[in-house]
Amino acid sequence: MRVGLMTREYPPNVYGGAGVHVEYLSLELAKSIEVEVHCWGNQFLDEGNLHVRGAEPWSEIAKGTNEKYTTALETLSLNLVQMKSLAAIDIVHTHTWYVAMAGFLAKKLFDVPFVLTTHSLEPLRAWKAEQLGSGYAMSSWMERTAILDADAVIAVSHGTKEDILRAYPEIKPERIHVIYNGIDLKEYQKTPDASALIKYGVDPTIPYVLFVGRITRQKGVTHLVEAIPHLPKGTQVVLCAGAPDTPEIAAEMREKVEQVSKINSRVVWIEKMVTKPEAIQLYSNAAVFCCPSVYEPFGIINLEAMACHAPVVASATGGILEVVVDNVTGYLVPFEQDPVTTFPSDPEKFSRDLAEKISELLAHPEKAKRFGEAGRKRVEETFAWSAIAKQTIDLYRTLLRDRSMASRHDR
Repeated sequence: MRVGLMTREYPPNVYGGAGVHVEYLSLELAKSIEVEVHCWGNQFLDEGNLHVRGAEPWSEIAKGTNEKYTTALETLSLNLVQMKSLAAIDIVHTHTWYVAMAGFLAKKLFDVPFVLTTHSLEPLRAWKAEQLGSGYAMSSWMERTAILDADAVIAVSHGTKEDILRAYPEIKPERIHVIYNGIDLKEYQKTPDASALIKYGVDPTIPYVLFVGRITRQKGVTHLVEAIPHLPKGTQVVLCAGAPDTPEIAAEMREKVEQVSKINSRVVWIEKMVTKPEAIQLYSNAAVFCCPSVYEPFGIINLEAMACHAPVVASATGGILEVVVDNVTGYLVPFEQDPVTTFPSDPEKFSRDLAEKISELLAHPEKAKRFGEAGRKRVEETFAWSAIAKQTIDLYRTLLRDRSMASRHDR
């Protein structure tokens, strides 16, 4: 069996959870089947069963058009460039709307089964219009077209499956399969190394609250910043936050951090995505990890923190509810969501509630340690990549068998 994994992100160009997912899934799948990864960039790798090919946009496509349409046109061109390389695969599997049309077209042209993993849903991310402009209409169309045509849709949580059925009621529930994200348990382990803390100006002798993620509306980092005045005086807060969606949200983040730093001088902002070993050090030494996302189909970031024994304080939304166990591996913080934007209806209350739970763990380090140990145990029992790859291959085989039987029946 030869699968074509389609993705925008692949190392070294990874900035979000979908890229992390495809990286580890491809490595695990390649232990059993042939895997072609088609991604954006100039990557090239042939290593055993794993073959990685980067793709660049067709440079001519945007010439002579308004600059604001360049990204949308280049995205379409990349889908075509990627799709034409799929003639020799047995099954195509796409990740995120950015490459959804490559899978849709490969199914039509090469008559192969089409699997699509939903890492998020465009109808539930209305704020993306701020980032994409008119491209949001295109991304929504691409996602809808692909999801309704896919032979199987993988939801990364049961909550995501429910979201899919609400957003696209035309889809049959039996076509949606829940397969969780995973974590590399050998790589993500607690380490005593604190050299990265020194490098970035974090005081390893003072307990700190950690955020790791992109600067986006979805990840909710500004809600954590607004919680800082409600934390115990002098609490060290480490914001490992980069890759802003837009210049506007970058400016908003900077203003909020500058304001809160006048109240608390122990706010450390690492304005980039750190290396994986550095992130593991930050997780391992954190007193509390905070995930204040307002929309999160799964939240790989919580797995990473839990694998490194960090107790988690996270928003009670989406797939996070299936990862973090309240009062066992951390605390879940509920909030009322605006039905249109999904933002907190009362952002001030949400920030205060985050601060309350963070403060509880800072005040009771024994409880925090117990939560951290329980978190590690949970990821070991539920989120190993080996089990996730097996479920994925089983789905591939079922689709190929069904297609073979249908073909014989048609003769």
